[in-house]
Amino acid sequence: MATLADIKVFSGTSHRELANLVCKRLGIPLGNATVTKNEAGETIVRMGESVREHDVYIINTSCVTHEQDGTALSPNNSLMELLIMINACKTASARRVTAVIPHFFYARQDKKDKSRAPITARLIANMLEQAGCDHVITMDLHASQIQGFFNVPVDNLYSEPATLQYIREMLDIERVVIVSPDAGGAKRLADQLGVDFALFHKERKKANEVSRMVLVGNARGKIAILVDDMADTCGTLDLAARRLKESGADRVLAIVTHGILSPPALERISQSDLEALIVTNTLPQEHNKLHCAKLEEIDISHLLAETIRRSHYGESVSVLFSQIPYDTIQPYRHGIDTPSGSPPRSRANSGAQSSKPIAGSPSSPASRMHPIPAATQPMQHQEGKEHYASISPSPLRKVSNSKLE
Repeated sequence: MATLADIKVFSGTSHRELANLVCKRLGIPLGNATVTKNEAGETIVRMGESVREHDVYIINTSCVTHEQDGTALSPNNSLMELLIMINACKTASARRVTAVIPHFFYARQDKKDKSRAPITARLIANMLEQAGCDHVITMDLHASQIQGFFNVPVDNLYSEPATLQYIREMLDIERVVIVSPDAGGAKRLADQLGVDFALFHKERKKANEVSRMVLVGNARGKIAILVDDMADTCGTLDLAARRLKESGADRVLAIVTHGILSPPALERISQSDLEALIVTNTLPQEHNKLHCAKLEEIDISHLLAETIRRSHYGESVSVLFSQIPYDTIQPYRHGIDTPSGSPPRSRANSGAQSSKPIAGSPSSPASRMHPIPAATQPMQHQEGKEHYASISPSPLRKVSNSKLE
């Protein structure tokens, strides 16, 4: 019979913080593995414990990493680490090896959009399979057809449930309009919230450079939330926020899954009309948060942990496409509230308290949270009771919160 003791979770160097959070939520230690380089610059991996007949999960994400001296390393470095670790575990008789890639490598190169252009995302899929990968877990693929590049199972998770929770907690739903920078999947989010939807028609001069944006919809007097799957140089978000303000939006925020934030993204966000840019922690953001006060973070480690648990026990993962597995402490709450003691902001602050910040700290990111009347405080979590997001039962709930609080 399968148990959590049969799971081994390892991490490359790209996002060890996320791997540690996943392991804490699972209630197991992070596996012992070292990644170094020799004098020739080659990657050397050493698995420090037995993986024979274990269910192995290797977490590495596509992002720029840095050496101890500050030298920037390409995402290719993280890719090679992942491939070598997969192969090392496979040759060490692991029963199954799963690649957990929160932000998929080369996800934007998913089609042949011009003559002689490579389909690099398909190449990555082939490389992972040849290395010995039996299963892939990722989040918000830039294009869903990437799943078709694989001959092994792919679980493409969505940050949507965590995004819904943030919006319901932090904003007045009655005034929200969801805005898509293009004709993407933000309409589904608006439908689930029951709010208005708008989108931008944009024309590009070249990649990462937008020449013109036209708003289709009404944002006057509303809280406009730009929703996209990734933010790279943030030129689109900067221009979209400006257009929304010109169209009469009261407040403008952006929520994206993958905060790549290549230069000059942080400068653009700091100087833009955006009140906040909310990203998930599929990529490390500690350095970025030090240089941009508008940056907020949503933790999705509990989604990954629950996916690993369900995959290990052979349970359905599809329930996580629309529900969070359990509520947990989130960085964007800044310690003001707790998972068990805070109602949705849209419900708690109807009427006179709709948009006033907490007195005494107007410059703090936490000041955007509205005061909660004591009479509206809900009971502890109970299945079936109204809460800020749909919650799927998970045995990891007590493990997660007891180990992280």
